Amino acid sequence: MPYHWTHQPSDPTQVMHLKPHESLPPKGMAAFVLATFTLILIPAMALLGTPLLWALLPFLLLAVWGMYFALQQNHKQRQIVEVLTLKKDSVELIHSPAKGDAITWNCNRYWTQVTKHETSGPVPNYITLKGMGREVEIGAFLSEEERITLFDDLQRAFKRTPH
Repeated sequence: MPYHWTHQPSDPTQVMHLKPHESLPPKGMAAFVLATFTLILIPAMALLGTPLLWALLPFLLLAVWGMYFALQQNHKQRQIVEVLTLKKDSVELIHSPAKGDAITWNCNRYWTQVTKHETSGPVPNYITLKGMGREVEIGAFLSEEERITLFDDLQRAFKRTPH
């Protein structure tokens, strides 16, 4: 799961960390780019010693660089972290985007509503927390199945009475 709870038995505070799933780790990305470069060079071997190789080589290298650049940008944009802290009387959600400042939302725990918008949100099974006159999203970057599980976990966590 791209989210996990941390909870100490002696402390009523619960903390959930959410972050997008990374399907391609840095070593996997390096292997993929190297394999693509190698596979592109195989047909280019037939052109060794011809002027056509020098005409095609910049485009082949540009294709490999473009793929590497796109994978790097995807990795950077997925550096999102959300931290939900449930205390005895309060709730705090900190959303740290890939770029920019973190956004914080606070509310009284007993007035917080967890809502799942099955079709009316920007993604299916969109989850929001509502309270103190504001409604904030949580876990929009998760897959649909993960958002359904997250909604169930949040409902259980908010129903649980802290000590």
